[in-house]
Amino acid sequence: MLCMKISHTMALVLAVGLGSVTPWNALGQAAGTAAASLQKGIPFVRPQFVLLDTDIGDDIDDAFALSLARLSPEIYLEGITTAYGDTDLRARLVDRFLDSDCRSLVPTIPGVPTPHTNVFTQAPYAKGFSRGCPISPGNVGGSLKDLARFDIERKNHDAAGFLLEKIKANPGQITLIGIGPLFNVQAAVEKDPATFKKLKRVVIMGGSIDRGYDTATDNKRPPDAEWNIKCDPVGLRALLASGVPVYMMPLDSTQVRLSQHDLEKILAHGSPVTDQLALLYHQWVWGNGVQWTNPTLFDPVAVAYSIRPDLCPTTPMRIEVDDKGFTRRVDGPPNAQVCLKSDESGFRQLLLDRLAGDGTQ
Repeated sequence: MLCMKISHTMALVLAVGLGSVTPWNALGQAAGTAAASLQKGIPFVRPQFVLLDTDIGDDIDDAFALSLARLSPEIYLEGITTAYGDTDLRARLVDRFLDSDCRSLVPTIPGVPTPHTNVFTQAPYAKGFSRGCPISPGNVGGSLKDLARFDIERKNHDAAGFLLEKIKANPGQITLIGIGPLFNVQAAVEKDPATFKKLKRVVIMGGSIDRGYDTATDNKRPPDAEWNIKCDPVGLRALLASGVPVYMMPLDSTQVRLSQHDLEKILAHGSPVTDQLALLYHQWVWGNGVQWTNPTLFDPVAVAYSIRPDLCPTTPMRIEVDDKGFTRRVDGPPNAQVCLKSDESGFRQLLLDRLAGDGTQ
């Protein structure tokens, strides 16, 4: 294993750099990344702690976002929470996805189930899951006590409690990436606003400022009530009032499409992660009743921003949210940093490098 080639001195440096509360699997992941990078002559970048909140399973862009986070050395996934609809089944989907790589299993906690009007296109993938990797303290980065607590949180759908525990353990260090309706974020703010405020930042895919959803013939439509915010406008209001730095990736900057060539290159790459992505992609196509199609990658832009903020420069704004989920720019002190235009070419290259490259770009 690459991580075994790291000296005790290097391991100590990594441990100090990541923080005293870093689980051992984080250190192992960081050490492996460092070794691979050094062998390639690429400077090692200390990973940032990340929590991912997702409604994975309906559209396919959440799966691309999870793949990008999983394959980016700048990110150490502290945990994943699932939101909207059948959150248990969404958590099982994440479990199967991560089970393809037994190096370190990320804790996955479902949020409170809600009514669900979308088509859960990737439900068969989740329903067909039978765990192949053993669950142990080592591969979830914790202890037997941690495992028991995760099990309770999972049974209670206590995603909010899980998020708050992780924030308490690493105050000022965690980036929360929200790529679904913000039910879990709202619950965490309401449960313990003081702890929630200790997040480093929150990056979300959500909102629509000047540009609505594109159609086959029109990419200059007026603003729409974007789906994530439309499902829970109160959640975004709670987030914007929380005092945590908020970075919004709205429809204006996230309607990025892959060419068929790039899509096929990723799905044919043959890694454990892209093999799972290929399965999910085909279920998405089948579940929507359409032929081979190129996805719009809304959600991965939020992950990409966390890695490469230069790809999506932001502007300070004050955002108000109405009861229908419309997000409007208004006068007043800024409460968010908003990206209105992304570097789509740079984003696509980053995605290809990470999902279909050698893993060290």
